[in-house]
Amino acid sequence: MKQLNTLFFFALGLSAFAQSANPDLIAASEAVEPKVINWRHDIHEHPELSNREFETAAKVAKHLESLGIEVQTEVAKTGVVGILKGDHPGKVVALRADMDALPVTERNDLPFKSEVTTTFMGAETGVMHACGHDTHVAILMGTAEVLAQNKDKIHGTVKFIFQPAEEGAPPGEEGGAALMIKEGVLKSPDVDAIFGLHINSATPVGTIAYKPGGTMAAVERFVVNIKGKQTHGSQPWGGVDPIYIASKIVDGFQSIISRESNLLVEPAVITVGKITAGVRFNIIPESAELIGTVRTLDPDMRELIIRRMTEMSEGLAKAYGGSATIEFQSNTAITYNDLELTEQMLPTLQGVAGTENVKLVKATTGGEDFSYFQEEVPGFFFFLGGMTPGNTEAYPHHTPDFQIDDDGMLLGVKTMSQLVIDYLSAQ
Repeated sequence: MKQLNTLFFFALGLSAFAQSANPDLIAASEAVEPKVINWRHDIHEHPELSNREFETAAKVAKHLESLGIEVQTEVAKTGVVGILKGDHPGKVVALRADMDALPVTERNDLPFKSEVTTTFMGAETGVMHACGHDTHVAILMGTAEVLAQNKDKIHGTVKFIFQPAEEGAPPGEEGGAALMIKEGVLKSPDVDAIFGLHINSATPVGTIAYKPGGTMAAVERFVVNIKGKQTHGSQPWGGVDPIYIASKIVDGFQSIISRESNLLVEPAVITVGKITAGVRFNIIPESAELIGTVRTLDPDMRELIIRRMTEMSEGLAKAYGGSATIEFQSNTAITYNDLELTEQMLPTLQGVAGTENVKLVKATTGGEDFSYFQEEVPGFFFFLGGMTPGNTEAYPHHTPDFQIDDDGMLLGVKTMSQLVIDYLSAQ
């Protein structure tokens, strides 16, 4: 009941308190919009994979330096951090944008279409900003310019964090938000709060979506290794069939979701995406492997699901005469919007976008490594509309046809700029 009351309060109780957007910030944002669009097109046409964002980082650093902002480079390999001190003392707020593209071959017919190709995990592929990170970088570059022109309104310090490898570092490498934190990005000066956004291809331009509390899922990758006993396919009684055990484990995992997880609290997902076993039609193999993902939005549910997956894989394998081990790799934590910070900043979103254009939404089982920043300091992460109004078909993120309307970025610049001024002025 507590969670329902919280959502009801956020949905209905604050709309009357929307703050007016600062006219100077609006004017500066509108003036920089053509640059933001050009930056986005340039970055989109020249995408770079995780931990390889060299050209993107150089463009960002050059722009920040031109604004008189203190710049740090090669943070977490290719990351860029800008520090802007306002004219008045106060707290420190951070803004984050992710810079990496994906191994996707673009199908769009755009004048700034990516033609970049590479070899990824041994396969030839195109490279594409198929998740909107190009818009995130351009928006934050624009926000930096707006705030640099309005230092007299800043009561404190702003950190601009341009992050590599949100999509995950290459095998054998560290990267992303976790490495930036490890290298001290939230220190010197110490960050008090952090804001981030993600553009969305299915949300109309001009709108903002948000959710207090758990917003995006914790993401775990799991691998189950099953050991059986090899035998001839005509004599299954002569061995232990790891493929049969694998099928029982897959089925058992789904019962954890359908019969043991309280889905009234938050949704959860267990997906097996790959099964590997055997070499020939008439041989029962010695081993099998399951690879998949777990998505959770509640820490207690996450703990339960991981514990029960471990018990079930080991127990079922033993029951059928084999053995199994399971390993988990955490890819992201829960993207958790601090309740107090969300309540504080919601009127800012409403004041910039209009109360009717700020939508309370349900959580998504997608993951976001912005979550690691939120584990260290209070954070607020929201979704920005990027779909052309009137469109009836929106291509999903991470696909060759993914598209974002340039008109969506202006609201991002206005909102991020105003969040900084309002947060620091209220301290």
